[in-house]
Amino acid sequence: MSGTTVEVDWRGRLVDAYVPERLVAGGQLAMATVRATARAEGSLAGMGDRLGGLEVPARLLLRAEGIASSRIEGVDAPLDAVAVASADDMVGGDAGWVADNLRAVDAALAHRGRLRAADIKQWHRLLMVHSDLEPIHIGAWRDRIGWVGGPSPLHAVHVASPPQMLDALMRDLITYANSAADDPVTQAALVHAQFETIHPFADGNGRIGRILIGWVLCRRLQLAVAPPVSIAFARDIGGYLSTLTLYRQTGPDPWVRWFAEAVDDCASRVAWTLSAIAELEASWPQRLVGVRRDATARKLLPHLVAHPALDVATAATLVGASEQAARVALIELVDRGVLREVVTAVRTERPGRPRRWWVAGELLDLLSR
Repeated sequence: MSGTTVEVDWRGRLVDAYVPERLVAGGQLAMATVRATARAEGSLAGMGDRLGGLEVPARLLLRAEGIASSRIEGVDAPLDAVAVASADDMVGGDAGWVADNLRAVDAALAHRGRLRAADIKQWHRLLMVHSDLEPIHIGAWRDRIGWVGGPSPLHAVHVASPPQMLDALMRDLITYANSAADDPVTQAALVHAQFETIHPFADGNGRIGRILIGWVLCRRLQLAVAPPVSIAFARDIGGYLSTLTLYRQTGPDPWVRWFAEAVDDCASRVAWTLSAIAELEASWPQRLVGVRRDATARKLLPHLVAHPALDVATAATLVGASEQAARVALIELVDRGVLREVVTAVRTERPGRPRRWWVAGELLDLLSR
C-alpha cells in the first residue's frame, strides 16, 4: 500500500496531505498474515456457534464494543451512567455520548444490505446526537482539512486527503466493502484502515471506522453480532495506532496481521464472557434465600440481563406490578447484592426531578474486562 501527497493550504501555509491508493484485493500479504486471518475467521465461526440463539448476551457484547470504542477516543463515563443513558435518551454528557455510540453500533449491525454513503452518514448522525460538533458537519463529509495527532496539521502524525477528494475515495471504499474480493477478516481490516486514512468526517472517524469492522464481519460471516474488537484494540493501543501508521507507510501486511491476531483473541474471549454472564445470572436466585417465590424481586431477575438499568416505572412494567411493589423489589435486590443504585450524577435534558435508577452492577463490570 502506498499513496501520494498533495499540497493543501492551511491558514496560509502549505502542508502535505496524504491520498491513499484505491483498495484492491490483499495480494501483498505474507503467508504468515494469511494464516493469521484464517485463524481469526475460524475463531469468529466458533464464536458465532456459541452465540447461536443467545440474543440477549449477544446484545451485551455490542454494549461492550460501544463503550470500549468510545474509550479509545477519550470519551469515557461511569458504566452505571452509560447504562442509564442507554435506557433513557434524554441523558446527556459523556454518558449520553457513549450511549449514542451504542445506538450507532445497533443501527449498523441491523443493516445487512449493501453499504451506501447514506448509511455511513446516518450512523454518524446517531453517533453525534450529544456532540458539540456544528450541525453542518454532522452526517456529512468534512469540508476542511482533517488530521490525526498534534494540535494542527503542521505537526500532525497524519494529514488526511483534501475534502474535494472525499467523494471519490469513499465511493471506492464502499465498492470494496460491498465486494468479496478478500476473505472477511482481511476485508474488515482494510476497510477500517482505509476509512481511518481517508478520515472523511470532522469528528467521530475512529468510532465509525470500528463500526465498519463489525458491519463487514457480520455481513460476510452471517454473525448475529460482531466481536467487541475495540476491547482488544484498547488493550494494545500502541499496536493499534502504530500498525495503522505502517499501513500508510509500508503497506497493509503489518496492520492486517495485527488486526487478525486481535480479532482472534477477541473472538476466543467471548466464550469466557458468555460463561461469566451465565454464572452471574445463576447466582442471583441463590441470593434471594428467604424471599417468597412469587415476590416481585424474584420476577425481576430474568429481565436483568436484557435490562441492566431499571427505574421504578420500567421495573413495574416488566413484571406487571405496581410501582410501589417495584420500588420495594429494587431496594430488596440492592440489599441482596444483585443491583446497585446509581449514585453518579446523571445529567438529563428532562426538566423536573431526576428519576432514580438501579443497575446490575456486576454484569456491567464484567463487560468492561
